[in-house]
Amino acid sequence: MTDKNPSIHGQWSSRFAFILAATGSAVGLGNIWKFPYITGENGGGAFVVVYLLCIAALGIPIMIAEIMLGRRGRQSPINSMRSLSEEAGVDPRWHYVGWAGMIAGFLILAYYSVIAGWSMAYIVKAFFGSFINSDAEEIQRLFENLMASPVQQIFWHTAFMIITMQLVMRGVQGGLEKAVRFLMPTLFVILILLVGYAMSTGAYEQGMHFLFSPDFSKIDADAVLTAMGHAFFTLSLGMGAIMAYGSYLPNHVSIVKTTFFIAGADTVVALLAGIAIFPLVFANNLEASAGPGLIFQTLPLAFGHMSGGWLFGLLFFILLFFAALSSSISLIEPAVAWLAENKNVERHQACVWSGTACWALGVGVVFSFNIWSDIKLFDKNLFELLDYLTANLMLPLGGLAIAVFAGWMMKIQHAEQELELPAEGFQAWQFLIKYVSPAAVFLVFLHVLGVL
Repeated sequence: MTDKNPSIHGQWSSRFAFILAATGSAVGLGNIWKFPYITGENGGGAFVVVYLLCIAALGIPIMIAEIMLGRRGRQSPINSMRSLSEEAGVDPRWHYVGWAGMIAGFLILAYYSVIAGWSMAYIVKAFFGSFINSDAEEIQRLFENLMASPVQQIFWHTAFMIITMQLVMRGVQGGLEKAVRFLMPTLFVILILLVGYAMSTGAYEQGMHFLFSPDFSKIDADAVLTAMGHAFFTLSLGMGAIMAYGSYLPNHVSIVKTTFFIAGADTVVALLAGIAIFPLVFANNLEASAGPGLIFQTLPLAFGHMSGGWLFGLLFFILLFFAALSSSISLIEPAVAWLAENKNVERHQACVWSGTACWALGVGVVFSFNIWSDIKLFDKNLFELLDYLTANLMLPLGGLAIAVFAGWMMKIQHAEQELELPAEGFQAWQFLIKYVSPAAVFLVFLHVLGVL
């Protein structure tokens, strides 16, 4: 193995294509759904400042490392980590980092596709005017009826998985690249339209003040750790997706410059989502700290009572669907790549196998909201268990392992060869990846375990 080996799965046609794809992986429900509500819960502007610092000190160094490992390995995350371990002369069991990432992405997609199915259902609801002049009780009943219906949820979950697998089945340039070339520009256009509409609500200044005027008295240790954790998770780190996408990156492309573009675009999308959402919340006298229900229960109420709400409610849920789709195709890619490499099957067959298995687990997630709602393990239903296992355990450990391998196990000359940084820049990255990032991820991990 050398860094010049091409991937058997093909490669991105250009640096721009990779930026779109990796940004699509990073931009998802976490940006449009989670970032606004955790910002609302943690005091607004001060939380945004802490989050941006965490992106710079934690997210970017680990993303550089994960892309670097992917490009040098040129295979699925499992086989890349096995080859890189041999090259570095370290314990071959480091390939389990690739296994952990691939399994995490698979488990995340199993419930992610169910939530993405909700966004598809809400596109239809918005189109037929279900939110117009509805009160809070009626909006809540819409959501509860969806949750109580396994047939509806399985229909939308199945539709979303079919769309995802059709795109992945077509390969790197024919499927993944073509999809993100359409999805990402469209996503940005819809976001800008929603921001433009938010500016006309009369509560735009109030929303901007909430989002960008920091009051650090509202920040406590819990808020700092929440910002740190979200900065890590929003960039799709530790789940194999970025490593798999990195394996398709041409050798002449700068990993560091590309990472800054991706992290910047991901952050801009999260901030634009906040700029679009909070003026709507304040204009309709709703609570910014509404929590996870902000998207599916609070915003439909706002769309139902504002001028132009039918159109902009429809656009918003289309945006949510596009964001989910751009991430879902990256979540399943590591499993598809591994099957194609190790089981001697064509890509379309690998897609069918992995997609069917993921769909079946997703059906269990659907049931956890209704007919299996009383079945719990560790006091969690299947949805809650998968979410906790991946977001709170597998991803932090995966990110920690990537930082440790890139900073301590990989030979310095190989990292220098891949990154092609000036001496000062490489030393700065090395300090962050060896000391700052692992310590920060370790703190997040202790926090989610309840130790801190």
